[in-house]
Amino acid sequence: MLLALSRYFGAPLVSRSWKLLSQGIAMLSLIGSASRLCDGVSRREFFRAGGLGLFGLSLADLIPGQLAQAAATGAGPARAKRCIVLFLLGGPPQHSTWDPKPQASEEIRGAYGPISTTVPGTQICELLPQTAQSMHHVALLRAVSTGDHAHSSSGYAMLTGQPHQPLNFENANPGPPNDWPTIGAVVQHLKSGPRVLPPAIRLPHHIFNTDQSVWPGQDAGFLGAESDPWLFRCEPASPGFQIPEFQLVREVPTLRFQGRRDLLRKLDAGIEALQRRGGDLEAFDDKQSQAFQLLGSSQSKTAFDLDREPDRVRDRYGRNQFGQSVLLARRLAEAGVSLVQVNWFRGPDEPSEAPCWDSHADETRRLKNVLLPPLDQAYAALLQDLLDRGMLDDTLVVCMGEFGRTPKFNPRGGRDHWGHVFSVALAGGGVQGGAVFGASDNQGAYPSSGIVRPSDLTATIFHCLGYSPNTEIHDRLGRPLRISSGRVVREILA
Repeated sequence: MLLALSRYFGAPLVSRSWKLLSQGIAMLSLIGSASRLCDGVSRREFFRAGGLGLFGLSLADLIPGQLAQAAATGAGPARAKRCIVLFLLGGPPQHSTWDPKPQASEEIRGAYGPISTTVPGTQICELLPQTAQSMHHVALLRAVSTGDHAHSSSGYAMLTGQPHQPLNFENANPGPPNDWPTIGAVVQHLKSGPRVLPPAIRLPHHIFNTDQSVWPGQDAGFLGAESDPWLFRCEPASPGFQIPEFQLVREVPTLRFQGRRDLLRKLDAGIEALQRRGGDLEAFDDKQSQAFQLLGSSQSKTAFDLDREPDRVRDRYGRNQFGQSVLLARRLAEAGVSLVQVNWFRGPDEPSEAPCWDSHADETRRLKNVLLPPLDQAYAALLQDLLDRGMLDDTLVVCMGEFGRTPKFNPRGGRDHWGHVFSVALAGGGVQGGAVFGASDNQGAYPSSGIVRPSDLTATIFHCLGYSPNTEIHDRLGRPLRISSGRVVREILA
C-alpha cells in the first residue's frame, strides 16, 4: 500500500505523512478495535482519522511553497494570462489535419481532401469543417520537427523543449538525464502569489504507452515535486462526474472535517519535533492551510462543476471525454489556473494496434469516425467560447502531438511514426490569427522552409505568457539554466 501511495504522491511525502500519523493518530482510538497495521495503527484509523493527515498533507504537499520569481529579461508584458494545451496523444497525421497535400498521389494524400477556411489560401482537412470557420484565429506551424520517431522520447521533447537522450527511445522512463521540467512545471515554479487553485493542471490522466510506461517530461524533473503540475484523473463525460481530490468522502461531513482540521493542529508539536531533527517542513503550515482552503473553497468546487454549464454549451463541446475535458479546461482557465494541459483521453477500449492518434492501422476509418469529429467539435467550440467570453485575446491555445505520421500508408492502411515534420496549431493570446509559418515538402515528409524545433515552441509559449526564454531556473546543483534555449517564433505573433 505504501508503495502505491509513494508512486502517486511521492515517497518523501508519504514517509513524512506516515510518521506524523504514527506519532499522533496512533495515540487515538476513534472507532475501537480493528485490524492493525504493522506499527499498531489500525487500517480504519489510518483511512478515517488519517484521512486528514494523509489526504490533507499529501494534497497540500502538491501546492508550491516559495516559488521562484521570473527574471526581468525583456520578455515584455504578457499577451496571455493563461494557456490551454490540447495534447493529441499518439501523433496525428499532418496530411489529414493541418497540412493537406491534395496534389500528391493517393497513397500520400489519403482519402480526405482539403477544405477552404476563413483565411484565403489556407486549407485544412475536410474533416475539420467547424475548425475551418475559426482559422482566422489560428496560426499554423507546418514545419515542426523533433527528428525522433518514438512516442516517449519525442513526447519528452515536445513537452519540455529538450531533446531526449538518446533519440528514438520507446518506453523511456522519467529521470536523469532526461529530467527537464515540463512546460506546466516551469509555469508553476515561476508563478508567485497566494491562490487556491494551482497554477498548472493536467487532465484527464497522464500520458502512457500501451505497456503502461509513463512518458518522461510530464513532471517537474529537477525542479522538484513541489512544482509538479497537478494531475487530475477523471472522466468528465461520465454521469455523476466529480474530481476526488476536491471532494470530501461521504464518511467525512463538514463538521467532522473541521474536527479533523483541529486534530491536525494538535499534531503541530510533532511537526516541530521533526523539524528539530532536521526535517524540511518549514512550508508545511502554509501548505496545509492552502489544502484546507482548497477543500472548502467554493471557487474550486465551482470550477470543476460541469453541471453549472448549460446543456447547449456542453453539447457544443461534445458529450465525449475529450470534449468535456476541453470544457473543463476552459472553466479552470476562467477560474485562474495559468496552464491547463488536456491529454487526449485513452480509454480501455482503444485498439492495441492503433490506440488514440497512433494510427498504424485503419487510419481512414478511425479519422472519420473516432478522431477528427471530436477534435473538430471541441477545438472550434473552445475558440468560440473563449471569444464569446472575451478571453481569447489573453488565452493561448496550443494544439499539438508528439510527432506526425509517415508520408506513405503501410500495408495495414495506417501511417507510422514520423518526427521529421508535422504541424502545431496556436491561437489566442499573442498569436496572429491566420498566419502560417513554415512548410513541408510536397509529400509532407520533410521541412522545406521555416523549421521549428521543440525549444522554439516552448520559447514562444513562455514569451506569450510573459516569460523571456532567458528566464533562469536552477537545477539540483543550483546551476542557473534558461527555461528555453529556443527562439521565439515571432513570425506568428501579433
